[in-house]
Amino acid sequence: MFDTMTMTKVTGAVCGSLLVYLFAAWGAESLYHVGHDAGHGEGEEIAQAYSIDTGAEEAAGETAEAGPDFATVFAAADAAAGEKVFAKCKSCHKLDGSDATGPHLNGIVNKNKGTSAGYAYSEALAALTADVWSPENLNGFLENPKGYMPGTKMSFAGLPKVEDRANLIAYLATVQ
Repeated sequence: MFDTMTMTKVTGAVCGSLLVYLFAAWGAESLYHVGHDAGHGEGEEIAQAYSIDTGAEEAAGETAEAGPDFATVFAAADAAAGEKVFAKCKSCHKLDGSDATGPHLNGIVNKNKGTSAGYAYSEALAALTADVWSPENLNGFLENPKGYMPGTKMSFAGLPKVEDRANLIAYLATVQ
């Protein structure tokens, strides 16, 4: 079945395939390789062909226009609107005095941090029991919990709108 001519053809096909592969690899290497060999751009300045103006230079000198400060927004906060925002919190927090995934939030405004009896707080929060949940502290925490208090167990990403945070805090201030 396998005679000398068949074996010669198979060997020739394998060698030819390897040769084509080697030539293709060599061609690709020479076209696309950015090496550190002499003559490949060391020490040469590379100029960009074109530039797109994004206004970054102008914006770098200017400070971003900040919205109204929290105290101003909190003074005009709507507790009824805050009750609607609390819907995002209901999955982990309760207002009936019992703990769930998170501690209950009854009377949380101006209460000492990490002091709800029976709830296992994170080490980051348990270390701050002398500090108070003032509206300003709650605002910072609700904006970005992990950024405000690294190590917190709260996995919520935060409320980006200052109006939502102010309304929520105003609502929580009415719940005792």
